Amino acid sequence: MLIIGSVWKLVDLARAPHDRLLRTLVACLLMLTAGELLSYPQASHAVDEVTAVGVGKVAFNAVYMAGLCALILFFHSCMRGERARYRRQFRFNTALLAGVVAVLTAAVVVTPAPLRGHTLSTPHMARPSIACFYLVGNAYFLYAYVTSALCAVRYARLASRHLALGLWTAALGLFGLAVTSVGRMVWVFLRIDRPGSHQAFNTVNWSVADWSMGVVLVGISYSAGVQLCTHLRSTLHHRRMYEELTPLWTALAAAYPELVLKREPVGSRFRLRRTHERFYRRLIECRDALVRLSPYLTRVAPGADLARGPADQLARYISEALRLKPATEDPDTAYSAAPVAFPARNDVEADARELIAISLAYAKGNREQAADPR
Repeated sequence: MLIIGSVWKLVDLARAPHDRLLRTLVACLLMLTAGELLSYPQASHAVDEVTAVGVGKVAFNAVYMAGLCALILFFHSCMRGERARYRRQFRFNTALLAGVVAVLTAAVVVTPAPLRGHTLSTPHMARPSIACFYLVGNAYFLYAYVTSALCAVRYARLASRHLALGLWTAALGLFGLAVTSVGRMVWVFLRIDRPGSHQAFNTVNWSVADWSMGVVLVGISYSAGVQLCTHLRSTLHHRRMYEELTPLWTALAAAYPELVLKREPVGSRFRLRRTHERFYRRLIECRDALVRLSPYLTRVAPGADLARGPADQLARYISEALRLKPATEDPDTAYSAAPVAFPARNDVEADARELIAISLAYAKGNREQAADPR
């Protein structure tokens, strides 16, 4: 899931490389993905083999902690108008991360070489350097999980229903991971007191950690899924409206080819990637052409309400005006423009629906004329 999210947001970042918020999110996802990969014993041992024993352990913690640090900064980046607060958070969190990683590195260095491959089940937990490694590391995880969860809760209260549900779910999982961080610190003290004991406690704690991580992924997946579905629905909606504008646009573009902003290359009409751009461009071209055509519309229908008239009536007037318009207009002649097909509401959706109604009526009129040879 983290890999899919990383690839998805990398594509978005390629389109908007200067978006700081997106850069922070991509860095977060990439580092969390790398940290998850390094958490596997095989990966950690592979790093140790090409470097030194214990390096893989430090690398995993450093990368994963950096990912959590980026997650915290991502949440703070979402706070609009609080650049000074973000800078303070950036300095604090990066300094804290650097300090924790430095402590973990020092703890591994001062540990005798044969013991640097230790795990939480080590019988040598009483050694100060080993206990320090796990206590400091899990203290940072506790801070990062709780801070991220609180930020998620804060934004869940302001978000839409579906996004809020995903954020609340992710926050619940993050709080669960915070609890398991506390559990690991308790486990360290239990192992110091009685080495080799309380194995069941550790098993339960890891089980809770796995479930909590699953809950976090469910929350993230739900939010991402809703975002993807919303994007696809919007894309298909604009694609449909783009096609519905085609009859009107074709007639107007033939009359005023200079108003066409950009010709599309052959083979691009089935691509969804730039659907929104093509739809808005077509809508603007139709509007510009109607402004140019409006003087002829006032001549074919001098007493008509061109701004609020029925779609089928306006479509008929447009057909007559296009026939009236000369092939070449006198550039020195001044034309008085008139409002045409004004929507009831002042928004793009209402404007598009107004023109689509005219476009469909125009296409219907052309079909009826073609069916009637008189």
